[in-house]
Amino acid sequence: MIRRHGVAALIAAAALSACATTPRGVVEGAEQPSPVAPKPAPAIANAVAAGVSPGPSITQLGLTSVRAEAALSAFRVSCPALVTRNDPSGLTRAEDWAAVCAAASAWPNADAIGFFARHFETARIGDGRAFATGYYEPEILGSRTRQPGYEVPVYRLPSDMVEADLGLFSDALKGKRVRGRVDRGKLIPYHDRAAIEDGVLAGRGLELAWVADPVEFFFLQVQGSGRLRLPDGQVMRIGYDGQNGRDYSGIGKLMRERGLLAPGQASMQGIMAYLRAHPDEGRAIMRENRSFVFFRELNGSGPLGALGVPVAGRSTVAADPAFVPLGAPVLLTLDRPEASGLWVAQDTGGAIKGANRFDTFWGAGDEARWIAGGMSGRGQALLLLPLGTIARLNGDGGTAARP
Repeated sequence: MIRRHGVAALIAAAALSACATTPRGVVEGAEQPSPVAPKPAPAIANAVAAGVSPGPSITQLGLTSVRAEAALSAFRVSCPALVTRNDPSGLTRAEDWAAVCAAASAWPNADAIGFFARHFETARIGDGRAFATGYYEPEILGSRTRQPGYEVPVYRLPSDMVEADLGLFSDALKGKRVRGRVDRGKLIPYHDRAAIEDGVLAGRGLELAWVADPVEFFFLQVQGSGRLRLPDGQVMRIGYDGQNGRDYSGIGKLMRERGLLAPGQASMQGIMAYLRAHPDEGRAIMRENRSFVFFRELNGSGPLGALGVPVAGRSTVAADPAFVPLGAPVLLTLDRPEASGLWVAQDTGGAIKGANRFDTFWGAGDEARWIAGGMSGRGQALLLLPLGTIARLNGDGGTAARP
């Protein structure tokens, strides 16, 4: 997914937070809530500040065995990170997860529902109103070497790009970072998409691979990871390794505002069709998204999420770590039945900000691409937290709401 990046002028920049995989990408055309969708309130710092209230008993949630088993497997994979990382949501401490993770390691998959009922309670953040989009792992045609038909370079992370932690200079800027390059002793913005596509990085040995279709590659960058189907039929998996620090602009929103998309065309598929039908205009539109993603080759079973573990289709959800502990289970009840059920927060995204904002991961293949490309679900979200979390927050003088 990629992660929608917001960066202002250097010292006043907003934070750059990217999905480790996909960054998470949110699929273009579905990435922005409609005017009636819940919008995150940027003034609210984290989940505790948003308000935490107890939800229904897990036995009342109507969990299905299939989704619960998949969530238990994803939860186990997340546990090594859960028991060691700090939780910026303010909801949990690393030690809160120790007993739960110990139990998960030996719990039989056949009784996954029993595991969640025994070890978790549900919590509602704010009003619980959820908005969910989708992302997937694209597969496009590529080659390890440049050859006829494969002319679009996939770049590694350049060594001259630097990242500055602005919190080192001012407490007011803690958590803010900016990326750029040094020119004659000054930190300036890094090359934007147009400059990179025009060849400013060519000849530096940064080409990781070459792909056939610039439109498909643009959307792979939006997702933040993907597969390259090589000429010999083998697959090369590539994953997010950095971003140039320029503002991300969703071209779907831009095209809707300009009246370029007819009703019903504002999906990823509709956007692609327009870009292909108007190649010169399409190239200029894509360049209005000045953000550019760099990749590395991945080895293993799947793309990596923000927790540093492989994300799983129909199990992983990207969330804002200020409102959801990464690694925690999440129950979504949406007006899109295929996205309703138990998920595990294993990823993040620059556009996935605020309470109850989620990006569902659907894996790879045509079906995943189709579902993610049109995903826009609204409903309710509940977090599953270790038993006693809400009582501890209240007992410690936190702002969690009492029953």
